[in-house]
Amino acid sequence: MNAIREKLLFLYKFTLAPKQIGSVTPSSAFLAKKMIEPVPWNRMKAVAELGAGTGAITKYIDQAKTKRTKVVLFEKDPQLYNDLVSRYPDFPCHSDACHLDSALQSEGIGQLDCILSGLPFFNFPQQLRNRLMDQIEASLKPGGLFIAFQYSQQMRRQLERQFDIEHIHFVPFNVPPAFVYVCRKRITE
Repeated sequence: MNAIREKLLFLYKFTLAPKQIGSVTPSSAFLAKKMIEPVPWNRMKAVAELGAGTGAITKYIDQAKTKRTKVVLFEKDPQLYNDLVSRYPDFPCHSDACHLDSALQSEGIGQLDCILSGLPFFNFPQQLRNRLMDQIEASLKPGGLFIAFQYSQQMRRQLERQFDIEHIHFVPFNVPPAFVYVCRKRITE
């Protein structure tokens, strides 16, 4: 998908469902690179991307992953979903991150090493946020990475309750500027 078409499609989708899309433009290359940078790709067996959208981050995941890394995508918008399916035929795509557990089960994945998320959590009702966070936490192996970008720090408290936040990176070269939360699932004994 060329860059102009991708931006116009994203803007159109934003005008239809701003709470679901979250931004007027796809993630910048700066943001996408900051999202995949903390991932030790040589140790990743199973990775999921939530809210894959136009594939702005997916293309960097595709470049960084190893041959043995299984990548599962999640995208709710039917048009964006279909675009992802045609552009990334090796990455199974599911429509609802609220059913992360059943999607992983259908793909033969026990737990994930890493989840990357572009979901606009703060736009969602608290009950939906809680459900998604519980699914994310349950789907990650102990010590697994959860990396999410947000346009504010309003999700920080909820993330701190469920994960260890290792870093928060500010990415000014994105519209709008974003924060990348690098979180790790706690290892309980």
